[in-house]
This record gives sequence, structure tokens and C-alpha cells, in this order.
Amino acid sequence: MLRDFFLGSIKIHILYHADVEPIYGAFLMEELASHGYNISPGTLYPTLKSLHENGLLHKYEETVNGKVRKYYTITKEGKRVLEEGKQQVRELAQEVLHDDWNRRNDT
Repeated sequence: MLRDFFLGSIKIHILYHADVEPIYGAFLMEELASHGYNISPGTLYPTLKSLHENGLLHKYEETVNGKVRKYYTITKEGKRVLEEGKQQVRELAQEVLHDDWNRRNDT
């Protein structure tokens, strides 16, 4: 069940990084792991594919050290979705954290 909640957060995280710079799978796995998301390639790559197919990421390929690496950048639609996601995260964090703060201070 908790995995479903994290997948939404991971998608926002992916869009955020794709807005900052071109991203690729191995980089994302390390970046997400640094935030406690231990995501497998079997979850990450289908997620990237889905974001690409839904027009949120643009994909291009480059050869790096003799291997083809797929890079992703955010699209205009991806930026719109990211901004909506950021707003929802802000509202959720304010409500949840404010409620926790009030409960601690009411006792």
C-alpha cells in the first residue's frame, strides 16, 4: 500500500529533476535512493516510459562509453503537471504538518 503513495512522489521527483537537467535511469536510481526511495529498474524504467508516452518527458539517446543512454527532459506539459504537483505537495504538507504542530502544542 505504501508503495502506491511513493510512486506518486517519485513521479514528481522525476519531473523535478528533468526540469533541472537531462536525466537518465542510473542517475535517477541513485538520486531517489539518496531520499530513501529504493526503486528497482523494473519500476523506474516503466515509469519513465509512461511519463514519456503521456507527453510529460521528451526522450533522446546518446552514446556514452560505447553504450546507448536514454536521456529525458521535461516537456511543456510536464512543466505544467510539475507545477500542479508542487502546489498539491505544498497544500498537503501545510495541512499535515500544521495539524501535527497543533496537536503537539495543544497538550
